[in-house]
Amino acid sequence: MGRYLIKRLLFTIIVLLILSITVFAIIQAPPGDAVDVMVRNMEMQGDIVSEAQIVVLKQMYGLDQSFFVQYRVWISGFFTGNMGTTVGGESVEMLIKSRLGNTLLLSLLALVLTYLIAIPIGIYSATHQYSLGDYIATTFGFIGLATPNFLLGIILLFFFYKWFGLSIGGLQSPEFTGAPFSLPKMLDFINHLWIPIIVIAIGATAGTIRTLRATLLDELGKQYVLTARAKGVPWRKLLYKYPVRLALNPIISGIARQFPYLIAGQTIVAIVLNLPTLGPLIFRALLNQDVRLAASVLLIQCFLAVIGVIIADILLTTVDPRIRLEKGAAR
Repeated sequence: MGRYLIKRLLFTIIVLLILSITVFAIIQAPPGDAVDVMVRNMEMQGDIVSEAQIVVLKQMYGLDQSFFVQYRVWISGFFTGNMGTTVGGESVEMLIKSRLGNTLLLSLLALVLTYLIAIPIGIYSATHQYSLGDYIATTFGFIGLATPNFLLGIILLFFFYKWFGLSIGGLQSPEFTGAPFSLPKMLDFINHLWIPIIVIAIGATAGTIRTLRATLLDELGKQYVLTARAKGVPWRKLLYKYPVRLALNPIISGIARQFPYLIAGQTIVAIVLNLPTLGPLIFRALLNQDVRLAASVLLIQCFLAVIGVIIADILLTTVDPRIRLEKGAAR
């Protein structure tokens, strides 16, 4: 296990370097840059910007340099914690730090909620095929996959305000915004937390239920299950010792997808619910063609995806004894 982790961490560094170049190049691929966006906005307000001013602005933000020089400055700053400033003069590092904690908390809680709901329902749906509970779970799966998360967020915003006169947007009530930490502030934060978690998790939960149901039904129809049942192995012992553990393989390997999905999938939901997460931040950065901010957030997503792969690999060896991390360990 130790050798595997060391090898994967070294491999992670190489992958992140390749991804960083790719991300930086893709963001710079569209014509224009942040200064062009800034100048266009100034001209729409009636200001006149000369060519000399444009040159000065490009020099100020380092946009007059070559691609590789800009990349070297950005990547060295990213790994040393000095990510520079946005075109608005804000610190990229402070912007990300102020939103990263909320983003990871929402993502992890949504992931936990997804598996806590989806795994029991998926097992029940597969073991009670064509029952009333199976039909209800299948219907929920179709509705969850067909309903956009942001639409569910809008519906909840409307009904909570209409029925209870409450605004469920954001993660803090206005009276606690900027206030020092206290028990009432923490309780208010928890009260605001469960709505976005449900909205974010609903789509992933529906998809996980359908995946687990289909995989477990396939396992239950295999010969080793039929043979074990014919020999009198207790049904519950057989179910959880073999078919369920094997059916969980695609669910566990899906953790690598869920990590970046829950962050990227929050973007529209976060805008609708006014959540201080990385989603709206990267959306604003891409609109403004703010290369340093957008590339930094995207590289963090890539890092989470790679970490998700490592976590999924380790969990798979725990659930499925046929899988080994070390070369030759199965001999």
